[in-house]
Amino acid sequence: MSEPVIQSVIARRIWDSRGRPTVEADVTLSDGAAGRGIAPAGASRGSREAVDKRDGGKRFGSFDVQDALQGIRTEIARALAGLDPFDQAAIDARLVALDGTPNKARLGGNALTAVSLGVLHAAAASRRLPLWFYCLGDKPAIIPLPEIQVFGGGAHAGRRTDVQDFMVIAPRAKTFAEALEVTSEVYHSAGRIMAERGLLQGVADEGGWWPAFSSNEEALETLMRAIERAGLVPGEDAAISLDVAASEFGKGGRYRLGLEQRELDRDALAEMLLQWCARYPILSIEDPFAEDDDKGFEQFTAAIGDRIQVIGDDYLVTNASRVAEAARRRSVNAALIKVNQAGTVSEAKAACDEGRRLGFGTIVSARSGETEDTSIVHLAIGWGAGQLKVGSFARSERMAKWNEALRIEEALGSKARFAGLDEMPMRRRTTKAVEAGVGGAVVGAVVDRAAALAERGYRGGRAR
Repeated sequence: MSEPVIQSVIARRIWDSRGRPTVEADVTLSDGAAGRGIAPAGASRGSREAVDKRDGGKRFGSFDVQDALQGIRTEIARALAGLDPFDQAAIDARLVALDGTPNKARLGGNALTAVSLGVLHAAAASRRLPLWFYCLGDKPAIIPLPEIQVFGGGAHAGRRTDVQDFMVIAPRAKTFAEALEVTSEVYHSAGRIMAERGLLQGVADEGGWWPAFSSNEEALETLMRAIERAGLVPGEDAAISLDVAASEFGKGGRYRLGLEQRELDRDALAEMLLQWCARYPILSIEDPFAEDDDKGFEQFTAAIGDRIQVIGDDYLVTNASRVAEAARRRSVNAALIKVNQAGTVSEAKAACDEGRRLGFGTIVSARSGETEDTSIVHLAIGWGAGQLKVGSFARSERMAKWNEALRIEEALGSKARFAGLDEMPMRRRTTKAVEAGVGGAVVGAVVDRAAALAERGYRGGRAR
């Protein structure tokens, strides 16, 4: 019996979590197997990432996708008919060549992303395998460490804070399920604190609390209080991860903090972030500088990259060659992986593989405009990414992904290892002697963190 081939590609407009149009593609094979891919959409975007094709004009705020759908129904469907669905690299190469632009602008990164994911799902369905298993093959399974937003800011919340994401990580968690339990306590604790202070403004694009703070640091202070209010120890039970998304407010080495009405140069921004790292149990910072500020990234990573994870998002745009160049320059030590940022599954996997080859932390991530699609959970496990970032602990398009990871963890049982902090780059470089010196606590990843917290009045999860 011959191997199945791609028989048809159907495109439709659906709606994302912001109520905007997006692209969905159904791919059917000659054996009847079918797969579906959906393109998410980002609010803060790197200038080098794949471009969504939008119709423009007044309809749906210029966000309609009829032109992208038409490209799938005509050019893409014809080009893929009869091709081998199990050769994902060849499929994606065909899509890239068909588009013919460096940023997927002609057919649209949203069109290519949906079709590429649809082919991957169809191939897994034909083999009668869960997507994560199809991608994993015979490699050992790792359940990723979740990074979960508590406060949303930046482009996700009307720029009520300049920093885009204030997130929590559960360093002591032994399972994904336990990490979610810790996050739930902190998330709801933060909501209660905001309500008591009269600062509760609803939720942002990714489900985090919409902030009404007077400064960026007030969000950090509140997050610390939320951890304590939940009965947890800051830096041990729950640590902090930030997505600064500095390209949204900086260019040419200058940074304008709109919330605080002040402008900083790269050195002043670095000093502020380093002070935060000394005052708070921060384990990870994403895009601390703008995408054009190589010097800022290099100096910052040199100063603290052995103690925290420094992630490139807009800076790397899920591009394998940029990941390799960043490793050469030592400008970051971790890469965010977004399929629609690259435009195809194969390009995203290449960036993830390159990051892992170079010893980077790798974090598969959702976008601010999401749907019920859970593909990224399967990709994170199938690619051995080690970390997963899908937004907050509210809104069904986020919870669908956390819940899918729970199901996979349960299905794998003892056959999988929970990543914990082991997949963070600075953790890999921490010597056994240093680990022994901190008793194995999370704070071991950040030198002298306990002392810094003690100076500010924190003792065993309670303020003096």
